Amino acid sequence: MGKMILLVLDGFGIGAMDDCWEYEPADCRANTYRHIREHLPDFHLPTLEKIGLSKAASGTGSATAAFGRSALAHYGADTYMGHQEIAGTIPKRPQKRLMKDIHGTLAKALRSKGYKVDYPWEDRPLLLVEEAVVVGDNLESAFGNIINLTADFKRMPFEKVKEVARVVRENVDTSRVIAFGGPYTSIEHILSVTKENNPDQWGVDTPQANVYGKDYEVFHMGHGVQMERQFPMIAAQHHLPVYRIGKTADVLHGEGEAYPIVKTTEVLQKLEESYIRETEDAAFLVNVQETDLAGHSEDVDWYARLLQEVDTWLGEFTPKLKEDDVMIVTADHGNDPTIGHSKHTREYTPMLVTGPKVEANDIGTRRTMADIGATFCAYFGLPAPESGESFLRELY
Repeated sequence: MGKMILLVLDGFGIGAMDDCWEYEPADCRANTYRHIREHLPDFHLPTLEKIGLSKAASGTGSATAAFGRSALAHYGADTYMGHQEIAGTIPKRPQKRLMKDIHGTLAKALRSKGYKVDYPWEDRPLLLVEEAVVVGDNLESAFGNIINLTADFKRMPFEKVKEVARVVRENVDTSRVIAFGGPYTSIEHILSVTKENNPDQWGVDTPQANVYGKDYEVFHMGHGVQMERQFPMIAAQHHLPVYRIGKTADVLHGEGEAYPIVKTTEVLQKLEESYIRETEDAAFLVNVQETDLAGHSEDVDWYARLLQEVDTWLGEFTPKLKEDDVMIVTADHGNDPTIGHSKHTREYTPMLVTGPKVEANDIGTRRTMADIGATFCAYFGLPAPESGESFLRELY
């Protein structure tokens, strides 16, 4: 064994999936990597292309390492669900639900567990739990995808908020349930910034709720996600150090060191520092979030600069990998900045694997990104995760 690194270029797809028509027909034109290249004729990623990016994306060029691509097995194209899949589980297909339709079910379930549940307004389908937590629709996500629990930590500590959230999660089949809050707001203020966004979509205007900032905490729960059977939690059960750097600190559950950094330069710096400092076997799960932000901004030039920054860094870092170390570069979905909308795109993701012992093998099209979690478990000799097939033996 040694060290294994996962570097997720958030939103860096390499072509529309075959089932794009079933999800979002506009995505069938998507190809994040190709369209950035076409927009900027002088754009090159020499390190990634040398490893095998061109081979993975279009079957052209050459490769010095293992290469392939992966389909998304989760429904849609979602950062949180994509990372749950990468970690070794395939989330169930969610349903769209609004609080107006499910508040009664949730109130009954919470009361059955002994919680005090109130309706602060007769005309709003919002729940107030223990005078500390507001349960409502997420107003920032796609319509009906997420239920939020916004908490005043002075009234209820975060560990207790998560217990409330687990009850909600057990009784709703939306894509996500998100519990979050902070100690520098009040339940009175949270209630004062509730509003209707789209017709019948009621929730807390979270940017106005004063929950973000110092001591803010968040807990995501996906539909059909068994976090205990994902690589990070399996690793924790076997005392293997796992570093979560960047967006992975928020969207992957685990123990150990976590650094929720956004700026790409700082993400890469923290990875290199942690890699050099760690003297034992360890895993590093890293997400470069700014590429996804550039996609949402439909800013091709910014996206290209970020990719080139990562590529340059990889050219300097990969020669430092020790004999048994392995590094996987991939993505979680697409986010084509040229397609005419600012949403994620349902694309295949690149699978590039490098390391001193890794050979230039074609690992093909993987059925699911959960194969990554399975490969991490196999590398460290851990029990297999819930889903996925390891490609470890195909690397050598």
